[in-house]
Amino acid sequence: MKTHLIRYAAWLAWNDLGRRVRALIRNRRDARAAAASTLSPGEQRELMKPVAVKSALIDAVYFSQEDGRLRVCLSNGEDRTFEGVNEAHVIAMVTSQSPGRYYMRNVRPRFKRIAA
Repeated sequence: MKTHLIRYAAWLAWNDLGRRVRALIRNRRDARAAAASTLSPGEQRELMKPVAVKSALIDAVYFSQEDGRLRVCLSNGEDRTFEGVNEAHVIAMVTSQSPGRYYMRNVRPRFKRIAA
């Protein structure tokens, strides 16, 4: 019985460590994006705004209404940026029962991916 409890505690600790590492990677990536996207004084371009999402596949979603760019940060640490995405698809994705499934079926095959 103790073995099961020890394994369960180790599994919980491992998952917590993974979540913390992904959060650190996401914060570092966001800091790099903020530093890289500093605007010149005359430029009035809108920055990508974070959109709340709760998914096992997707860590974070950023969307810019101005140019229709969607940045999806996956839980494995990859970033995917798409162009020409309308706001209705973003809202449908983040409010769907499974945002990851919606992304895989409707966003990824439909919109052009921009090389990062």
